Amino acid sequence: MSAELHVDITEERILRFAEASGDFNPLHIDEAYAQASPYRGRVAHGLLSASFVSAVVGTILPGPGAIYLGQTLSFHKPVRIGDRVTARVTVATIDPGSARVTLRTECLVDGEPVLEGEATIRVPRRRRRT
Repeated sequence: MSAELHVDITEERILRFAEASGDFNPLHIDEAYAQASPYRGRVAHGLLSASFVSAVVGTILPGPGAIYLGQTLSFHKPVRIGDRVTARVTVATIDPGSARVTLRTECLVDGEPVLEGEATIRVPRRRRRT
């Protein structure tokens, strides 16, 4: 099982994430500063892309009621304004006894991975009918 979400990276989205997170690193906000960096231009916050994985987990797969227990992340490439990020989660293991699932998580731009990791999620248990 897998699910994905597609999100366009815009200046507004980056600025709103900076406001929400308090991360105003000039690599994300200031074009002149970012042009002089090794990235040669502004890049989106890495955790902005990671937040799209969280959106998939909480709204699609496993969905409402899912709770994060852990997440590993490896960042491979920068994400820039104008990119379309595909956040994808794929079920790796299911443990019904503990109501936990392990998910392979990734974000891609133009089919290339920009972020990969693994999430451990607690899923809601189904209530038995009496």
